Amino acid sequence: MKNVLITGVLGGIGSAIARRFREGRYYVYGLDKHEDYRGDCDRFIRFDLHEFVRNAEYRIRKTAELDELVPRLDVLINNAAVQRLDHLEDVTLDDWHETLNVNLTGPMLLCKLFLARLEARRGSIINIGSIHHTLTKPRFVAYATSKGALVTLTKAMAVDLRGRVRVNCISPAAVETDMLRDGFKGQPHALDELRRIHPVQRIGTPEDVARLAWFLAEEQEGFIHGANIMLDGGISSVLKDVDE
Repeated sequence: MKNVLITGVLGGIGSAIARRFREGRYYVYGLDKHEDYRGDCDRFIRFDLHEFVRNAEYRIRKTAELDELVPRLDVLINNAAVQRLDHLEDVTLDDWHETLNVNLTGPMLLCKLFLARLEARRGSIINIGSIHHTLTKPRFVAYATSKGALVTLTKAMAVDLRGRVRVNCISPAAVETDMLRDGFKGQPHALDELRRIHPVQRIGTPEDVARLAWFLAEEQEGFIHGANIMLDGGISSVLKDVDE
């Protein structure tokens, strides 16, 4: 049996990825900082990426726990993310550090931690990026920066780990999750407009991301390496006129 570890497993995308890999007969390790485990993975581990980066004592304790609980690993999926929205003048250093810790530094540390196990299984790393790495909006300063750096980290690791572990990134556009809905709170018409301007006439689903993650993990000859795949329903090709 193959093994996959998914961070942010209790979120919409994380849960969908866990379900897809369980259907494919993977043993699923799920990490999340919340405790309300809902049964989408085989082994749930409470884990706070922000603390893992900034707190040396916590990092040592959790590293020992992961070493004991996850002896073998075929696929690491760095999915956990935080999204702190503010204009530049209002961005706090705490929010900036938390965003980079969870969205960028934490994934890098997990890649380091599991590298030997992944290499032993000829495994792969899949990072979940965002369309915001290249197309963004006001108030996304911290989030867009972190996702842009995650895409670059993916490419750099792919070159650095050549022949050892495959590394790829999925950059979704709008996906129907609690994080997205929170961004449109009180603006139902804006969410409808977002659906309309996607050429496919809908926004993404967590299952869309899960299917692509599964494809990358199971790619037979392993030639997709260092790729950042835009999963965007065609919206990155749209030039919208102001009078539309």
